[in-house]
Amino acid sequence: MTAASRRTDPWRERVDAGDWTAITAELDEFGGALLPELLTAGETARIRNLYPHDELFRSTVDMGRHRFGQGQYRYLRAPYPEPVERLKQALYPHLLPIARDWWARLGRSAPWPDTLDEWLTMCHAAGQHKSTAILLRYQTGDWNALHRDLYGDLVFPLQVVINLNEPGVDHTGGEFLLLEQRPRAQSRGTATLLPRGHGYVFTTRDRPVRSARGWSAAPVRHGVSVVRSGHRTTLALVFHDAA
Repeated sequence: MTAASRRTDPWRERVDAGDWTAITAELDEFGGALLPELLTAGETARIRNLYPHDELFRSTVDMGRHRFGQGQYRYLRAPYPEPVERLKQALYPHLLPIARDWWARLGRSAPWPDTLDEWLTMCHAAGQHKSTAILLRYQTGDWNALHRDLYGDLVFPLQVVINLNEPGVDHTGGEFLLLEQRPRAQSRGTATLLPRGHGYVFTTRDRPVRSARGWSAAPVRHGVSVVRSGHRTTLALVFHDAA
């Protein structure tokens, strides 16, 4: 990418500016890691304001109705609004070597090609055609049950969530949760309060942990703690499409 083209893609510049050595180390240790500010305050407001526009979404899920927690989320239609697509394209090259390294440790064959477009073509050929970028909206008392976003046989093992509100101003509570089921040990939980506009990358399904026999896969689920006050909207970037 030329310097001129990079200036027209501020989202890629922000992603590239991250300390990916430190991010990788934190992912290896905890299964999740805070990313730099990926969206400005103005950009987070513009994405939040997409929520009422029905034509931009392919489906809406009431979490309480399905016993997923309490709150609502909507799947964006593809093609995505520019910040969403640009961020996915910028993040994939940084996440790919981490994913491949994890699968190598676990003795698994890594199916992911060098570009996101090639990977999504593979998803579509396998019958996974549905878009998976999500806007999630929480009000006071809402929460998200621990879960994993798999959607089909083809899964990318890392995904990213971005807080579109200012914690402590727009909302209290609503920490992002990870629960790791450790081999032959008690489960371990982490809670992270995401700053506005910052991303958080985390494992979609499991991660490699050292064991007596080398490496084992520790299943991980994610969710959101109860929003104590205010409102919280997040953007979730999943790197595989759904069946």
